[in-house]
Amino acid sequence: MDKKVEAIILAIMCFILTIGICIQINTVNNNGSTVSGSQQENNLKSQVLKMKEKYENQYAELERAERELEKERENIASSNTELAELESKIKKANLLLGNTNVTGTGIKVTLSDGKADPKILDAENLIVHAENVLAVVNEMKNAGAEAISINEERVTNTTAISCDGNIIIVNGKKVGSPIQITAIGFVELLSNLNRPGSTLETFKNNGKIVDFKKNSNLEIPKYTGVLNFKYAKTVK
Repeated sequence: MDKKVEAIILAIMCFILTIGICIQINTVNNNGSTVSGSQQENNLKSQVLKMKEKYENQYAELERAERELEKERENIASSNTELAELESKIKKANLLLGNTNVTGTGIKVTLSDGKADPKILDAENLIVHAENVLAVVNEMKNAGAEAISINEERVTNTTAISCDGNIIIVNGKKVGSPIQITAIGFVELLSNLNRPGSTLETFKNNGKIVDFKKNSNLEIPKYTGVLNFKYAKTVK
């Protein structure tokens, strides 16, 4: 065989071998990065679960300590009239601040995003926004609601209801559709929220899905955040 032909064949073989090696290296690197990424994801999930478990354990311990403290206060107050009055004031203050779980009669309003409808020109009307939730909460307050929650988040005097894109934020936490707004109070007054021409009827007409129910045994959880007053100070 001619040496020139041999050289060409050898060059072609070397080129093919080089391509094969490059492909193999690239495949190994990709597999390695996939394994590494998967391992990092598993580590992160494990850390999140550990933090969640730690938080739940500490919260349970805090609730246990609060129950024991309340029992001690009641035992001491039972033999002292002044302390009994003070204990009563503390309980009323915690009730007003939303620091206790409460139960009673009231209403439950559920707002959900509507489905696409060619008759509705503005699709934004189908989506439940923060201002819609705020409107319902304000009407509940005006109707004398004594306790309100939004998707199990207790509404307090400092509760902020805002939007982050299409996500609604309550007490700094994200809540998704359907939005369940619960209120404890005088049912007859609270039922005015569902009267003809009401805000809820407007939501329905705009394409949102609205569910209204009366309930004689509602439960609203206490506020689990920290109440901080940055600007208001006690007058001395």
